[in-house]
Amino acid sequence: MCIRILALIFIITTGLGFVTMQKKQRIIFFGDSITQAGVNEGGYITRLEEKFKKEGINNYELTGAGIGGNKIYDLYLRHEKDVLEKNPDIVVIWVGVNDVWHKRTHMTGTDYDKFELFYRALIQKFLNKNIQVVVCTPAAIGEKTDHTNELDGDLNRYAELIRTIAKSMNVSLIDIRKEFLNYNLKNNPSNLSKGILTTDGVHLNDKGNQLVSELFYNHFIANK
Repeated sequence: MCIRILALIFIITTGLGFVTMQKKQRIIFFGDSITQAGVNEGGYITRLEEKFKKEGINNYELTGAGIGGNKIYDLYLRHEKDVLEKNPDIVVIWVGVNDVWHKRTHMTGTDYDKFELFYRALIQKFLNKNIQVVVCTPAAIGEKTDHTNELDGDLNRYAELIRTIAKSMNVSLIDIRKEFLNYNLKNNPSNLSKGILTTDGVHLNDKGNQLVSELFYNHFIANK
């Protein structure tokens, strides 16, 4: 009888240990309107969630925290409420397009030096809480492949800055800018400014959402 009781205690204990080990990792996707739309049907976050489910991967909990029009300082101002209070294990920062684009459309945007200061400060806030950080380069403001999109120069400069920050602060990088350029070089022979991966040169269409979801899937599977 004692042996049976001890065996039962062992099973229950190890079972609880297994449950603890299988605790889901909470991932928050922190960004602008692209991320805001990512939780909609067909959005990249929804597709990623569906892919995990299809492949039997159930150790991630995905949350979108995107707000249209946000720039880096908007993320910094709301990071406590929208990220820290939710106690994530991982935060994905995907921002930058409005910091560049709005210089042209709204005469605002974010100066390069201020973008760097806010970006580094935001990452440090998360690292201080032992949250894993994944940063992403902004994808596109126009899809032409011959470097004639009006804001290519500025967007490339900010994307390169994010790559530098990722390396210097030892956080993960998903280079969405690079992947979009490579895809367009192969699939945009007419040099269109939109309609390949975006609806308007910035926001994702069906193929864009699929590509981005695949990039995130591959990253998280490789870093399980």
